[in-house]
Amino acid sequence: MPNEFDLVVIGAGPGGYVAAIRAAQLGLKVACVDRRTSLGGTCLNVGCIPSKALLSASKKFADASNNLSEYGIEISSVNLNLKKMMAKKDSIVSELTKGVEFLLKKNNVTWITGKAKIKSPSEVEVISKGAKNVLLKTSKILIATGSESTPLPNLKFDEKRVVTSTGALELSEVPKHLVVVGGGYIGLEMGSIWARLGAKVTVVEFLDRIVPQMDVEIGRKFQRILKMQGIDFKLQTKVTQGEVSSSGVSLNIEPAGGGTSSNLKCDVVLVAIGRAPFIEDLGIEKLGINCDKKGFILIDGDFETSVPGIFAIGDCVPGPMLAHKAEEDGIAAVEIMAGQTGHVDYNLVPGVIYTHPEVASIGRTEEELKELGIPYSKGSFPFSANSRAKAVNETEGLVKILADAKTDKVLGVHIISPDAGTVIHECVTAMTYGASAEDIARTCHAHPTLNEAVKEAALAVDGRTIHI
Repeated sequence: MPNEFDLVVIGAGPGGYVAAIRAAQLGLKVACVDRRTSLGGTCLNVGCIPSKALLSASKKFADASNNLSEYGIEISSVNLNLKKMMAKKDSIVSELTKGVEFLLKKNNVTWITGKAKIKSPSEVEVISKGAKNVLLKTSKILIATGSESTPLPNLKFDEKRVVTSTGALELSEVPKHLVVVGGGYIGLEMGSIWARLGAKVTVVEFLDRIVPQMDVEIGRKFQRILKMQGIDFKLQTKVTQGEVSSSGVSLNIEPAGGGTSSNLKCDVVLVAIGRAPFIEDLGIEKLGINCDKKGFILIDGDFETSVPGIFAIGDCVPGPMLAHKAEEDGIAAVEIMAGQTGHVDYNLVPGVIYTHPEVASIGRTEEELKELGIPYSKGSFPFSANSRAKAVNETEGLVKILADAKTDKVLGVHIISPDAGTVIHECVTAMTYGASAEDIARTCHAHPTLNEAVKEAALAVDGRTIHI
């Protein structure tokens, strides 16, 4: 029967489509169901990819407007064509979604558009507008439905004045004042885009620091850099009420611990306080699939839920809510289904904030090591002493390496630098194979490169840097 499969994957984001492709490579007959008419999920359509396209474009605009004259490149005037910038972003997304479609076809994965509802561990109903519902028979089901933006209880999203990251990527004009509620990855990236294009940006954060999961030293340095770029911060502050009108948004804010309230007016407010699993109307409640208090689907070491035959990965299960983590989950899950072994170490999932400079981290922070009682040594090296950073006039930032005080095993790496998301990957590889700081220090690094700062930070763990 054409509607019988070995595996039905629900969700065609990075976790889902990668899992579907790998399962097909392993010989399984696979269907991938997604409610969108374009593949790639939130990440490709309204998340990671379009935001990086706008981050790149807005950086080019900012450089052309402010930073080229010192190189002898003199431009009389720079004009912003936002409509054209958005069109370029959309074309990049379109090319990549079509690329995913090609990959599914190449690997003989059946793509079905519609809303999936799990009827039993062996049945998935696909509900499509204007078409007859389709019942898929399957041996196994993989839930890869991702996540959605968490709203503030007193502000409803309209994607015009009160926006999620989706709306923030589609604004038709540069707001005079953008308020970002939430000082995490998404809010800071979106805030950076619009600040570069000319908006006044204010970040309102409930806690006493931005990106609270970040190493404190790195976080404080990062905030100082963003402030120098013109982004204002109101920490330990909460939004208690909001009123939307045709002309903008009026927010009531007050100290997080209570106190006198004040008013904050803006054209647009971006709510970026976190994301929650997107599992609504999936049918998991009736099946008795266990979730935690935050709504994440609970799984065992094989990614299987409390209902045998139903598995889950990515943003809808506990762990880092990152596209690359979802991909690794998906590959491990289907390899286990096929009788192979698979495992993902969530301590070795790198995190990157794609502002400028970028911030990248992997492993433990200093605060975590102190809390766990693990003796450690620390080495850091500033990019102000790195030749390549000097040559390209990008000297803000540092590399910080944390190593076990007894074994010298690298336990954490934290970087602020241009292209930090690329620079950190030698450390990802090193930590995956249990490398010591000494191993990194004795590895030959090309000159002049930004990665030489990694080598120097590794040398600093033992107190023997060369260039400072």
